[in-house]
Amino acid sequence: MSDTLFHWHPECHLRAPEAPGPVLRDLREALAQGAGFTIGPEGIERLPEAARGILQSRSSGTTGAAKAIRRTHGSWIASFRVNAAALGIAAEDVYGVLGAPVHSLALYAIAEAAWLGADLLCLGELRPARQAAALRAAGATILYATPTQLRLLVAAGQALPTLRHILCGGGRMPGGLRASLAALCPRAELREFYGAAETSFIAWSDAQTPEGAVGRAYPGVEIRIDAPEGDFGEIWVRSPYLFDGYAEGTSTDTGWRDGFLSVGEIGRLDAGGHLTVAGRRSRMVTIADRNVFPEDIEALLLGDASVRHCAVVPRPDPRRGVHLVAVIAGADDAATSGRLLALCRAAFGALAAPRRLIGLEDFPLTVSGKPDLREISRRLEAGL
Repeated sequence: MSDTLFHWHPECHLRAPEAPGPVLRDLREALAQGAGFTIGPEGIERLPEAARGILQSRSSGTTGAAKAIRRTHGSWIASFRVNAAALGIAAEDVYGVLGAPVHSLALYAIAEAAWLGADLLCLGELRPARQAAALRAAGATILYATPTQLRLLVAAGQALPTLRHILCGGGRMPGGLRASLAALCPRAELREFYGAAETSFIAWSDAQTPEGAVGRAYPGVEIRIDAPEGDFGEIWVRSPYLFDGYAEGTSTDTGWRDGFLSVGEIGRLDAGGHLTVAGRRSRMVTIADRNVFPEDIEALLLGDASVRHCAVVPRPDPRRGVHLVAVIAGADDAATSGRLLALCRAAFGALAAPRRLIGLEDFPLTVSGKPDLREISRRLEAGL
């Protein structure tokens, strides 16, 4: 198997309960030919033959302008080999993929299964209850999903006894989700992993990972923290899995230094090498001389069963400079707002906790299924 070009292994079969849509069909053809391609909200576009072995994933932008991330096929294939060895993945495995191919996590999982020869269940178009039924019927053994997708899957209440590995990325694990997954998937090892579209894997967890940490460095990754040992600082990464640069757009959070890459996130390493991530530097706010990461508050709120999606955003404050507002998906219910605000005040204190909580029936999401922070902030500025 080539270390530089994607392919579609002859033993990889699509087991989708419905006929594959045009994006998945185009993706399968591009992977099978090792072609260079761009994938994004508008679908798949082939790159010239000179760009064979290049992948460009175009985002819709969560906090900033849209950008296209350029990487080599080989930067992903290197991690396919690592995962196959570490997790014992073989052609007999069946991958479950809960997102659409235009989402980077789903795209990675599809490309990995296709390269390794495992079968594929692409379930991004189905509701959680049908996803769970399809996973069970096919005897899925490997599952790639975001925390939100896993929460919705757990709510369906379907036992999934054949799952061996659950790989969760794209956000923080809310409280209680691990226990719920263990009850429904008793044979599955849950691995939370941390990374970014620009870096691929940075760290992943195992059974020894302390609460609140995302795990130790992924094999082949070197992590440095721009701070004294044990303190929080900017996370810098060097590995074989890094992207080549932006084909379109840019990001003020991203920087290179001595071969290390940062995407502007803050974290720390403990004595055992476990990485804890506080959040993105550009989202951090200072309230009453205290640094507050909205991601901490979002993780707490997402641990509540009534919250499907949420975003915590800053608003100008004439006295303190800034205060926070929480926005959740669903009806704007006074009783729910009061209960969740009290939960935040108990956890973070009255000053750091959101001052208001608003429910939106049409909660805006990006194409990757994450809260559209720019649109939420725009609506708040317009008075919703």
